[in-house]
Amino acid sequence: MKDFLVRGTAWGGKLRVFAASTTNLVNELRRRHGTLPTATAALGRTATAGAIMGAMLKGEEKLTIQVKGDGPIGQIVIDANALGEVRGYVDNPETQLPSNALGKLDVAGAVGREGHIHIIKDLGLKEPYRGSTPIVSGELAEDFTYYFATSEQTPSVVGLSVLVDEYGQVMNAGGFIVQLMPGVTEEEIAKLEQAVTALPPISALLDQGETPEGLLRWVVGDDIQILDTLDLVFACKCSHERVERTLISMGEHELQQLIEEDGRAEIICHFCNETYVFERPQLETLLDLAKPKPIQ
Repeated sequence: MKDFLVRGTAWGGKLRVFAASTTNLVNELRRRHGTLPTATAALGRTATAGAIMGAMLKGEEKLTIQVKGDGPIGQIVIDANALGEVRGYVDNPETQLPSNALGKLDVAGAVGREGHIHIIKDLGLKEPYRGSTPIVSGELAEDFTYYFATSEQTPSVVGLSVLVDEYGQVMNAGGFIVQLMPGVTEEEIAKLEQAVTALPPISALLDQGETPEGLLRWVVGDDIQILDTLDLVFACKCSHERVERTLISMGEHELQQLIEEDGRAEIICHFCNETYVFERPQLETLLDLAKPKPIQ
């Protein structure tokens, strides 16, 4: 079954609602980067948040999430866009910690409880939008909730989940973001808070076959209007041609040095872990292209 996202409104337009199933996406990230379960959960939760936040964009707009905590996993980076394309990586994919006090994967221990979440949005303007908020728990859902309230002044409820089996495979992954629009009453806010408090674990709901729309109904009830759906996929923009252009941009001196010292180049993409190998003849061709052209 394909990963997808639903988006819509609830309570007569007083809520914006998004929910996603990201099992295949997170499994692909796990496969490409060889993440151990705790790292898989941290990367998967962030990727799910990124997929939903990407769906809040339009056209060619895109965003980058950087989670920089003081935990052993290091930095988590996710790229996402309005087309449902997501990619990402963690600095230390082999991070694995004992279960926390609740018997769950210790994502907060891996991420750390000190640091920041940075969001960079390319909205097609001269300068990208940049938002940054402190990490408040390291569990990530709470951290993104704090980001929306503080950096974007949009009170939101965020739920993120990744369930991993004993072999490290992703059993299910998904989440939701519900955003409060102007006009929500105090009574409605209290109603939403009660629903979130009573919400069963997202992983349990997904394990029972609950859909993204079903997840939202657990949170906001039946007064909901789904406006559209969006397929979600892992996608990386790297290619042999892009790496060639990067090597050429190094300049004549550095390319010459690379040829003389190593005789070849092996470039690994951070985001997808694809390896691009350039042997000496290919590098010499690129060197010719990097040399300054005489003025005619």
